[in-house]
Amino acid sequence: MGNEKANTATRADEASGMERTSWKFDFGPGDPLDGYTGVTAKSAYDPADGYGFEDISRVYARNRFAAAAADPGNAKAALYHRFCIPMGATFAADVPDGIYVVSILAGDAFAEAHTMLKVAGSKRVLPPIRSAPGQFIEEKFAVPVRGGRFRLHVSGQAPRLNMLELQPAPSTLTLFLAGDSTVTDQPEDGYPYAGWGQLLPALFRHDVCVDNHAQSGRSSRSFIEEGRLEAILQQIKPGDFLMIQFGHNDEKPDPRGTDPFTTYKQHLLRYIEAAREKLAHVVLVTPVHRRYFNPNGTLSDTHGDYIKAMQELAAETDTPLIDLAARSKRLFEAAGPEGSKDLFMWVYPGEYMNFPAGVRDNTHFQEQGGEAIARLIADGIRDLQLQPLLMYLR
Repeated sequence: MGNEKANTATRADEASGMERTSWKFDFGPGDPLDGYTGVTAKSAYDPADGYGFEDISRVYARNRFAAAAADPGNAKAALYHRFCIPMGATFAADVPDGIYVVSILAGDAFAEAHTMLKVAGSKRVLPPIRSAPGQFIEEKFAVPVRGGRFRLHVSGQAPRLNMLELQPAPSTLTLFLAGDSTVTDQPEDGYPYAGWGQLLPALFRHDVCVDNHAQSGRSSRSFIEEGRLEAILQQIKPGDFLMIQFGHNDEKPDPRGTDPFTTYKQHLLRYIEAAREKLAHVVLVTPVHRRYFNPNGTLSDTHGDYIKAMQELAAETDTPLIDLAARSKRLFEAAGPEGSKDLFMWVYPGEYMNFPAGVRDNTHFQEQGGEAIARLIADGIRDLQLQPLLMYLR
């Protein structure tokens, strides 16, 4: 009945031509609060409704206090005492493309809760949410939505989802990322593969939206030739940031390749000039190192002149530079040849379902490695005093 009430209201808005200003969902059994759409453990996604869990087989729901909604002293009491328990489930909602600020409420009156949230399958948007019995956590984060559907993956040791609200926020400061597989949002079925760009959003408050356009296998040349820089330029606005890391595939002896001191610098200059024409800020990032050690325990540099060329270009164009090559070198050498395996995709057979035969990869990161590199990027923002990005770091 509650869902019918909410859906009827939504259809009435659509019929009248009114533009929706928010999407509000009340999770758990019973009738939803006025203005909210109710979502229960049985709310499977249906295109006709435009919302629901993509798989309800591991979704449960509780109502701690059935009379809470009638509490005259707190009109929203039911949001605290009613919730869904999505055990690795994805909630989807059909919304127009754009940037959204998402508000969530998570907690339980009786039990400790531990909730982890990812958007679009792999993008970590918040640190893990831990709450004590009777504690309710309200958080916000900013995300871009493409393809007309917002997807929130909920997991954790004891996940709770009480309330979710999406509000369009087109003026939100956006940090665009251009790069390769070490930066990109790796797909869900690639877990625990992770680019540092997919872990970066959780390090910012909701005042910054990280829009990761990085793609596996791209060089500074092929990213432009495929129209990916142009896609960023169509969205970037004055005051936004564009962060650029290329090098891994520029080094390849194929059509993606560039020469460090000529075509590599020329292509990078196109990013800088194009973004500045849009009155946006540019940050260059030297390519993160691969995991190749010398016999004496020091890291072997596989990037060579590409690092020097980017450093030269930064100085020539007065562009801020985060020397991720130097920062990652210190990180990997401190971890050592064995410890650094925990950062890269060195996994044993049977350790992860997606890689039953195991993997030995010295270029790509697993999640904890991607997070460590994302923190190096945040450190670089602090050291460069890049405002207002610095102000919005968690």
